[in-house]
Amino acid sequence: MGVKKVVLILAFLGLFYLDGLPLCTASVVHNYTYVLKETNFTRLCSTKSMLTVNGQFPGPVLRVQKGDTAFVTVQNNGKYGVTIHWHGVKQPRNPWSDGPENITQCPIKPGKKFTYEVVFSDEEGTLWWHAHSDWSRATVHGAIVISPKNGTSYPFPKPYAEEVIILAEWFKGDVKEIIDEATATGGDPEVSDAYTLNGQPGYPNNCSIATTYRLRVIQGKTYLLRLINAGMNEEMFFAIAHHKLTVVAQDASYLKPINTSYVMITPGQTMDILVTANQSPSHYYMAARPFFDSNAPYDETNTTAIFQYVGNYTPPSSPSFPTLPNITAKSAADNFTTRLRALASKDHPISVPTGVDERIFITVSVNQLTCDKASCGGPNNSTLAASLNNISFSTPKIDILQAYYRNLSNVYESSFPNLPPSLFNFTGDSNGGLLLPSIGTKAKIIEYGKRVEIVFQGTSIGNPENHPMHLHGFSFYLLGTGYGNFNKTTSPKTYNLIDPPEVNTFGVPKSGWATIRFVANNPGVWFMHCHLERHASWGMNTVIIVKNGTTSATSIRPPPANLPTCS
Repeated sequence: MGVKKVVLILAFLGLFYLDGLPLCTASVVHNYTYVLKETNFTRLCSTKSMLTVNGQFPGPVLRVQKGDTAFVTVQNNGKYGVTIHWHGVKQPRNPWSDGPENITQCPIKPGKKFTYEVVFSDEEGTLWWHAHSDWSRATVHGAIVISPKNGTSYPFPKPYAEEVIILAEWFKGDVKEIIDEATATGGDPEVSDAYTLNGQPGYPNNCSIATTYRLRVIQGKTYLLRLINAGMNEEMFFAIAHHKLTVVAQDASYLKPINTSYVMITPGQTMDILVTANQSPSHYYMAARPFFDSNAPYDETNTTAIFQYVGNYTPPSSPSFPTLPNITAKSAADNFTTRLRALASKDHPISVPTGVDERIFITVSVNQLTCDKASCGGPNNSTLAASLNNISFSTPKIDILQAYYRNLSNVYESSFPNLPPSLFNFTGDSNGGLLLPSIGTKAKIIEYGKRVEIVFQGTSIGNPENHPMHLHGFSFYLLGTGYGNFNKTTSPKTYNLIDPPEVNTFGVPKSGWATIRFVANNPGVWFMHCHLERHASWGMNTVIIVKNGTTSATSIRPPPANLPTCS
């Protein structure tokens, strides 16, 4: 669809901020229309109908400049209710357009539409949008490109060109049927049949070599790759044969440049990567394969695209393949992720809270529930579950934001704890008695303006692995990670308080911990969850509610008139 841009004329000069979150500037308003509909696609030698936006996979790119606003009208011509989330967009005071189903809104019903107001503030770089209903984000997702404001520029030489690179997973079956079947049986959902790069599986997947995505480049030119991991359940290694990568941003925040031969990117994360076409003109594979450190089922395949030089030469019979770390190479993943540092420059400053008002310690576990049927598909006739602080999240029928805003009772409890119910050797004890979580819809209430520190502690319960955690409504500082049990005396001594990366999604190491810190300056209801979709489906979620401040400018905006109903 075309994009109409209307200049928003302000009645005053200057900037208006909400404690550091710019709410409005001299900006542009964009109008988009997204039509959800079933579309036929052929991959891996077979054709299936799947839910798409505007018939595209991946979906259309939403392009704005820093500080702009986008109105996106979503018309649902699909078969079931869907919502859209604008991943990493803080949405100051505007949780009504954040999107997670039955958290901030009820789904857009088939035949209905809803207009999201996507409010950009200090984000600059690459983010993405995706469906936030069941597993529909497998096929309903696309990039968000946020360019610098007029008169400003990147903190690196302007590249010759830019390209969006989206990693995703391909399922031969219907993804909604897959998760519905897993939920009904209590077992693991089917793994994907392939990974895709810009919608194509590429070599070595059957019936995919001829349709492999190609990025055509000119020798000597530098390109900005906007890399997104839209995958459902796997972290990914990514590289380009014989080419060095320079990572300059993550989650729409600039980094000190990292020169590397590969990256590791978790589901939900984005990275801005510079690559110079400085090799002999030829064809080179861009490739991705999973990083997986668990005993759970996973897709072991690779996906590729071709980094293809423009010019007259004889292409190779088989392009060079990059040297990617082994699938289980935890040290390779760590060697990359521990190098991430915020740019922290004069033009792109950071502000790490030096004090803490609210400390929260959250255990992250894969669990089991007792079977309530004749038989279940989990281990030892159980139902698979997951939890935060031993609470497996139960999604309500009425969205939590409306319940909070309108003071509706019996929808959620304001009792998510600051500590797990019992303390034990988190990374050393897999006692079966610890497997069983409680079930509840519990939110953590935080006063406006409080400085919050959350320690996420992985456990050895169930099937431990790396968990990419995502908090809506905020970017936050990843102060540190480590293996083993967090020690409240010695672990904080390892924190980076000088230039920690500012992110919206981060990995909690397998059998380890991670600490984030932020200021609760965005009033609203904000979902926090693991971005491995099977874990989110099993209940590895909670909600953070930031209360209103003392003024209207520090309070939740009123709801839109056309909010989808929950009936």
